[in-house]
Formats: sequence, C-alpha cells, structure tokens
Amino acid sequence: MKVATLRFSKMHGCGNDFVVIDATRSPFQPDPALLARLTDRRFGVGCDQVLVVQAPTSPEVDFDYRIFNADGSEVGQCGNGVRAVARFVADEGLSQQPRLTVQTRTARMCTERLPDGRVRVDMGIPRFAPAEIPLELPAATDYTVELQNIGPVRFGAVSFGNPHAVVQVPDVEAAAVEIIGSALQRSPVFPQSVNVGFVQVVDRRHARLRVYERGSGETLACGSGACAAFSVLRRQGLLDAGASLALRGGMLDLEWAGDGQPVFMTGPAETTFKGELPWPI
Repeated sequence: MKVATLRFSKMHGCGNDFVVIDATRSPFQPDPALLARLTDRRFGVGCDQVLVVQAPTSPEVDFDYRIFNADGSEVGQCGNGVRAVARFVADEGLSQQPRLTVQTRTARMCTERLPDGRVRVDMGIPRFAPAEIPLELPAATDYTVELQNIGPVRFGAVSFGNPHAVVQVPDVEAAAVEIIGSALQRSPVFPQSVNVGFVQVVDRRHARLRVYERGSGETLACGSGACAAFSVLRRQGLLDAGASLALRGGMLDLEWAGDGQPVFMTGPAETTFKGELPWPI
C-alpha cells in the first residue's frame, strides 16, 4: 500500500468551516472514506464541508470548485465556501486577481476581494419558480405544509443553485430548528430535500438567522441561506434593499435591487491553519 500526503487548508466564513484542497496541481478523488476522515471533528480534521478547487473546464471562468457535505453528498452552492475559495486561491498563489469567476456544479459566481479582507460575491439572481427550486407546490409568495407531529409550517422558498425554505420566527433562539428543519427536509414537497432557514426580523435593515443544512445539520453560518432569507423577506417587503444578517458565527451584508437582479453578499473568509494528512492510495 502506498501512502500519499494530502495538503489542505482549514478555513471558515462566519464559523461555517471548510477543509479546502487544491486539485489544480494534482488530481484529487474525494472517496467516501477520505471525506469521512476530513470532516470528522474527533478522529479527523473536522469541518462542515470539503471544498475542492479545480482548473476551469470553461474559458469563461477562472476556477471550478466542488462542495462535499459531511455525509459525502455533493451540493451545488455554498456562499461562505465561495468566499473561502477566493481567499484560498490568493493565499496559495493560484491567482492574485482581486476579481474571479468560479463555477460549481450548478452555479457561476463572481467574487471580489476587498481591501478590508472581506469578499463580495455576486450570488446570482434568486429563482422563485417552484420547478427551479425544486418544490412540488403551486407557485406562491409563501407556502404552508402540514408536518407530522408538528402541524402547519409556513415558509418562503427560493433557489440559489440549491433549494432553501425560509421560516419567519418571532425569536430565532427559541426556534425548533432541528425538529422543524429535519421534518421539512423529509417532506415530499422538496424532492431534493432543502436547506431550512429560521429568520427573525429585527428592523428593516437587520435580521437574525439560523440555518439547518442538508447533509450537515445546523451550522454557524450559511451564505446562500443568508441570501435566501434576505431575498424572501425583501420580496415580502420586510427588509430594505441593503441589510445585515446576524448568524451565530458572524455578520453578512446583503444587497438586492429587486426582481431580475443578482443578490450581492459581503463577508469574511479566514484561514484557521494549514496541514498535511497521510492517506493510502
């Protein structure tokens, strides 16, 4: 058995943490055993998601990257992750351009590293049509489903390359995040499951948010979840065109001019440490 050394960076965006791997210089095959070790917080490195940076497959983008949850599933979007990728490629000397275009399985995003160290991301145009989320309900501004042992739950829904349900609550700290979140994820109205955000409006420019993610459970932050909550509440007339969302791991600033326009997200991306992991090949 041969043993290789896998180099990685441990990073986070508002506490949503990642193991980031450079696959532009050498191939990387994310097999389930390796992903399990990388994401395990007791016997491995520990993270919410593994991000794999790859050479571009299209001349229109600078990098591709793949996103793997702790359960090994691959997803198409991660707002905090794309900020980490923008910081990673600069730190690793892969590109010093302040503006980059990156491609995931389902989304293309433009990033800009700002002088204060934060990263601003064009998260794309929010998609509210049920078929694009996907959501097995007739189109509406908000929806209600009956959940077993819980009762009716009202939510908004949107896609940013991954499906989101947004539940407005009076007190985000008292919300039954795991109970309702896991029940909505199992609901047949979401055929690909769903990320569930619980949001409390503080005033027209501030809200508080917790997110229960597919494949990961509750995380300290979710960038696409923040964009989802912001766009749903903005569409309902509850937030201004620019607002700040406080997540458990930090603050994200959001901007949206309205229907047909992209949502912009600005927030931090930090490197916690770098390391090497021996792995059999």
